[in-house]
Amino acid sequence: MVASVTADRLRGEMLQTSATDWQRLPAGARAVSGGGACRSLPFLPDGPLTYEGVYNDVIGFGMEQRILGSRTNGAAETSGTRLRRIHRDQLRLGMHIHAFDGSWFRHPFWKRGFLLQRESDLAKVLASNVETLLIDTSKGCDLPRPAEAEAVPATLPDGVRAQDEKTAAAMQVLDRSREAMREILDPARLGKAIQSTAVLSVVEDVATSIEGNRDALLTVLRLKARDEYTYLHSVAVCALMINLARQLGLDRQTSADLGMAGLLHDIGKLLIPTAVLHKPGRLTDEEFALAQTHVMEGCRLLRGMDNLPAVALDVCQHHHEKIDGTGYPYGLQAEQISREARMGAICDVYDAVTSIRPYKEAWPPVEAITRMRQWTGHFDPQLLFAFMLSIGVFPVGLVVQLRKDRLGVVIEGGRYGTSPKVLAFYSTRERTFTRTELIVAGGGRSGDILAEADPAAWGIEQEKIDSLVKMGAQWV
Repeated sequence: MVASVTADRLRGEMLQTSATDWQRLPAGARAVSGGGACRSLPFLPDGPLTYEGVYNDVIGFGMEQRILGSRTNGAAETSGTRLRRIHRDQLRLGMHIHAFDGSWFRHPFWKRGFLLQRESDLAKVLASNVETLLIDTSKGCDLPRPAEAEAVPATLPDGVRAQDEKTAAAMQVLDRSREAMREILDPARLGKAIQSTAVLSVVEDVATSIEGNRDALLTVLRLKARDEYTYLHSVAVCALMINLARQLGLDRQTSADLGMAGLLHDIGKLLIPTAVLHKPGRLTDEEFALAQTHVMEGCRLLRGMDNLPAVALDVCQHHHEKIDGTGYPYGLQAEQISREARMGAICDVYDAVTSIRPYKEAWPPVEAITRMRQWTGHFDPQLLFAFMLSIGVFPVGLVVQLRKDRLGVVIEGGRYGTSPKVLAFYSTRERTFTRTELIVAGGGRSGDILAEADPAAWGIEQEKIDSLVKMGAQWV
């Protein structure tokens, strides 16, 4: 293991290569900083050099490189080890992670390298800030060849293979939806009519995926790069609307109409200057007023579309209204806002705050739900809780009604594909505290959790809830 590396050592002992090869390294790989310690040494780009990540017990792994020879097809081969640099979105179960690119602060694991076998670990990487990583194809799966793109490695256990198939299927829906939205939105930006058949095709694709692959689809839809947000935000809101509709027990056609409403809710942003939409800093009053016009501009675009469900126009026009009347464009309150528009407001904001934006980083799901619940007067509280149930994410400290006449407190909110954990502590039938029991509230849209509960209604003080959360934190 190497604690630090100097420029001289990189040129000589560590790299064991010629001055010519040294010059062929990217500038960032040759740079050194304070005390001679190399803080950032990116993986080599595609080219004539091969490499091997060398572990550094101070700054993580993958931060230093050893030049080894020639490379082909983006893969390096050394002493039985075959390394390939891939993008985060190409990662699949069954691959052996050799190293993550960049600072170890950006990735969610302390491990040096491991075989990716758990769906929850895959979800952590997909939801992290990691852009690229190294896989060792001698110890795990490689990227599929074009003819094998839809195949699943036969060496994977049945459970892992099933999860990999779900994730791969969700990624295919993501790719199809992205391209379909490009074909829909780009012509619309130039004034061409929106094709209802193309929109319906995306909604049907997403709805089918939600039916059999809800968790995987909602996970991969969080993987929006900055330059993909325009196309995939609408797809994500479509999926979240369909998912919430199913949670509420709405029929298939109503769910599909709500999916179309989600897909088209922000269509008016096509007519807002990009400099305003993607401005890194705070908008001026004039810029904010201009951005708000996307609601009415969207309605204007949608009125020219054939076979548009009325709910799509409603959601487009009212998804920025708030329960307390402080929203826009009309300042409607509570029941003046349709249930569908209130659903749209929740799905729109959740996807926006959990996505990378020019002016902010993505919030983790639990943080997003916690903050949204704290915005009193913004969302319909009953629909917001139904939304939590639909995605399986809850604020820590929330008191909930459980099956078997019990109350529990959320001690882990559910994230990166994991199920929320609840500490059951009270019997509503006996109106007495019981022996605490840890419950993993997974399966069937959060399983045992039925509704939000007000502890004061049962004579339970907040101090008791706080102590239970503190105790439960030691269990998770």
